[in-house]
Amino acid sequence: MAYWQDRAAQRRVWAIALPLILSNISVPLVGLVDTAVIGHLDAAYHLGAVAVGSTLFTFVVWLAGFLRMGTTGFAAQACGEGDGAELRRILLQSAWLAVLISLLVWLLRTPLLELGLHYLNSSAELLEHARAYFQIRLISLPAALINFVLIGWFIGAQNSRAPFAILLTVNLVNIALDLLLVALLGLGVEGAAWASVCGDLCGLLLGLALLGPVLRQYPGRFNWLRAVQLKGAALLLRVNRDILIRTLALQSVFYLLVVQGARLGDEVVAANAVLLNFLLITSHALDGLAHALEALGGHALGKRDRRALRQVLVITTGWSLLLSLAFMLAFALGGDLLIALLTDLPGVRAQAQQYLGWVAIMPLVTVWSYLLDGLFIGASRALAMRNTMLLALVCYLPLAWGLQGLNNHLVWFGFLTFMALRSLFLGGWFAWLWRADRWMPAS
Repeated sequence: MAYWQDRAAQRRVWAIALPLILSNISVPLVGLVDTAVIGHLDAAYHLGAVAVGSTLFTFVVWLAGFLRMGTTGFAAQACGEGDGAELRRILLQSAWLAVLISLLVWLLRTPLLELGLHYLNSSAELLEHARAYFQIRLISLPAALINFVLIGWFIGAQNSRAPFAILLTVNLVNIALDLLLVALLGLGVEGAAWASVCGDLCGLLLGLALLGPVLRQYPGRFNWLRAVQLKGAALLLRVNRDILIRTLALQSVFYLLVVQGARLGDEVVAANAVLLNFLLITSHALDGLAHALEALGGHALGKRDRRALRQVLVITTGWSLLLSLAFMLAFALGGDLLIALLTDLPGVRAQAQQYLGWVAIMPLVTVWSYLLDGLFIGASRALAMRNTMLLALVCYLPLAWGLQGLNNHLVWFGFLTFMALRSLFLGGWFAWLWRADRWMPAS
């Protein structure tokens, strides 16, 4: 209770969390606008195509989510130690990794796309538009990945205003161009893709412009040659490798959700796309508090301050639970209205309303995984994140296999089960490390 009543600690948490919650909410807001604009076109396959195309692109981008997660933990610890040279090395090497990954994806884009679409039993119109959407989105892949690096680096440096500005810019540009290109000019699915490309590029330009003030707080020099050669990056690469494997497992589950819905028809996959916006709203809002735990928890680890770590853990957990309860109540009472705003297709509306109960209870199940991810990211404990995610996936896959092609209620039940297992395994790992006094080494 003493930790919760510490007003100075509450202010430190909210100084980081509030701007990130507000900016993170703008991310699913783009998805809502995409869904609302495309969902009012004349056929369900338009909405399904955006769902499939954006899922494939998000699969690629979130596979590189280690660029943000790995950068945050190391940057937070470097700030705790006051090491400006290390802070610069982490920034340059992570950005260089983003460029290399983008080049690799560009080279492999055709087989990646065909592999992603191969298992979908969808209409020819849906697949054609999904291909066009994915190809256009790849143009801004380097910008999207470097934005990940910048956001993670700023969060680690306990600067939440810069990520707020970057994300807000990306998403406001995206929304404005969505309305212009799709609603006014009638460019359809391709117009939605171009809107996202322009948003990513604008966010990158702003992020680079905001680096100066933070760098001046931590004096040091850039070593460009060392960064390009990835010297001293062994630990960063090892952590990023583990987060990559962990993210691949997580994205496989989201992809399975799309595939299982697609096999039940275009209306079902479109309805699931609508409902996933509920999950995105919850996750991005709760991630603001998880990011605060990353930054302050990593900073406490760098300073070897056990009390500060306990304090930020208590405060972020309490507020995350309250926020998840608020989302659950809002979805239960206002979910039908939100579905109606997102699409006017009667079949898609009916399907989404039928499965609304699953996403209404989702916040209380998923909140634990977001918090625990933040705790482990701040400590750069990627190996534990990888192993627990793989264990949850191994437990989930037989269930997903047995439920395929049966019923969309069972698809959502399987997804909810996976999220619960993910939290249970990671929470158990943390409890073991904490009780064994192995979370924060003495020196």
